[in-house]
Amino acid sequence: MNVKKLFENIEKPIIGVVHLKPLPGSPLYKGDFEEVYDAALKDADALYSGGVDGIIIENYGDKPYAINVKNPLTLTAMSIIAYEVRRKYNDIYLGINVLRNSGVEALAIAYNVKASFIRVNNLCQILASPEGLLYPIAEKIIRLREYLKASIKILADINVKHASPLDTRSIEYVAKDCVERCLADALIVTGSRTGEEASINDLVKVKKAVSQPVLVGSGITLHNISKYWKFADGFIVGTYFKFHEKTENPVDYSKVVKLMKYVKSLREVSN
Repeated sequence: MNVKKLFENIEKPIIGVVHLKPLPGSPLYKGDFEEVYDAALKDADALYSGGVDGIIIENYGDKPYAINVKNPLTLTAMSIIAYEVRRKYNDIYLGINVLRNSGVEALAIAYNVKASFIRVNNLCQILASPEGLLYPIAEKIIRLREYLKASIKILADINVKHASPLDTRSIEYVAKDCVERCLADALIVTGSRTGEEASINDLVKVKKAVSQPVLVGSGITLHNISKYWKFADGFIVGTYFKFHEKTENPVDYSKVVKLMKYVKSLREVSN
């Protein structure tokens, strides 16, 4: 699948992240959902107004993360916010990521709010993480998507950050399995932690292994995107867009504008 099919003729799309504050049901929730809601919409507005090609919403503040989130408070809160983002910005690609590895739940939210894609932290591996063992969930997601007759795309992490694989398969082997056996629509390569740069070597290996789009999912900034440009098919940008590059901070509109202006120049050169 060509990345331009995934994102409607947008060359190397930039996806900004709305990192939600702790939601109802989370140990760190402060009891004011309106504050969480308003902060999320302000971040979404800064990203949209700054010119990103897509927005992904994730429950970043819900530490410590549950695996396969079932708390109705969390899921309804995410749904409310995602629905409003879709309603206000209905001409942008919207994605959902429910931490940790709650791909089925993310797909359900995406279906209800008419989002375009989901991010799945572990589609096809067994990983050790701070939250416990993360098991592959491709079968559940793909069967639910087929049942819903949905066209929602699945963006799958390979060797996702904040986790370690428990097998010895090469990254190329895992990438092929994720695409050929688990039906990922695109793959994501990241650094080892939030905000850390991805390995260009890993990116190149994954690109050579599969024909699906491969995105960089962490560590992208105005100062390093050019070195990834010729290898990656898209970028998920979170921490860099924040004030002082702190993930928990609000989105800095001026940084979004600067990066997107630079991306425009890169697109012009590559064309």
